[in-house]
Amino acid sequence: MGASSIVGINWGSSNFRAYHLDAQANVVDAIESGPGIAALDRDGIARQMAEVAARWPGMGPVYACGMVGSNIGWLDAGYVACPVALDGLAGALWPAHIAGVDLLIVPGLACKRDVDGAPDIMRGEETELFGMLASSQLPHTGVIALPGTHTKWVRMQDGGVAEFLTSMSGEIFDRLTAAGLLASVVDGPSTASDAFYEGVRVGAERALGLGALLFGARARVIRGELRRADGASYLRGVLIGADIADAHALFPMLGAASVPLVGSAPVVELYGAAMQSLGLASHGVESRNAIRHGFVALDRLSQERPA
Repeated sequence: MGASSIVGINWGSSNFRAYHLDAQANVVDAIESGPGIAALDRDGIARQMAEVAARWPGMGPVYACGMVGSNIGWLDAGYVACPVALDGLAGALWPAHIAGVDLLIVPGLACKRDVDGAPDIMRGEETELFGMLASSQLPHTGVIALPGTHTKWVRMQDGGVAEFLTSMSGEIFDRLTAAGLLASVVDGPSTASDAFYEGVRVGAERALGLGALLFGARARVIRGELRRADGASYLRGVLIGADIADAHALFPMLGAASVPLVGSAPVVELYGAAMQSLGLASHGVESRNAIRHGFVALDRLSQERPA
């Protein structure tokens, strides 16, 4: 079922992507550039939405996910508690009205993990995850990783999101290598080199906390045990190794099957190399069309619900 065409908007903190989609999630037209929520006030959000309406007059149902539904967006759409399947997410869509456009905003997901009892949240990734499930790209039960600035490790159960872990390893790496003490001991990009694998080993062993391990990278360079050209690779390895060890500790089933890695190719390749070095299987998953399939899947369920 569902509408013959819809509009899906992925509106994050730094990016704006809008898609005019048919019922099979094919792109009729797209707006693939625009300001993110962090750069806009309410008037700016309204102007951006007015551009969408002007581009696609008479458009069908409109859905939006990401930071537009956060406390810095148009409205706070809150979080749906895990475990949750797609129908639970579809039942929690928030109606909104922006610049004359009626739309439904996708809430985020929240969980409290079984092993450590700690809370976690995601916003935007939920639509991508359910889109990949709808297009049969992910297992209905198992662990999935979304490496990136804020890497997500997600435990799926029977086609729903059961719980997840977020790691800031990507942001930590970006900030440490851009400014501060450790920026002085890195030169060049991070690659899957011997220094990277040594960092993965050290990070995964977790003999010391990350604070000590990261400063250790500077000591290695200063004492001539690590080339400055390998500094970024070693640092990235430490962070990824610790990230994988945390995920494996929380989700022991991570080693039971090949873990789908969803994200940009360079970081997916590093995570894949790190996991292989630790005896864990993984494989990359194409995610370019996932968000679009997520919007169409949500629309089908929304249209089926009684008014």
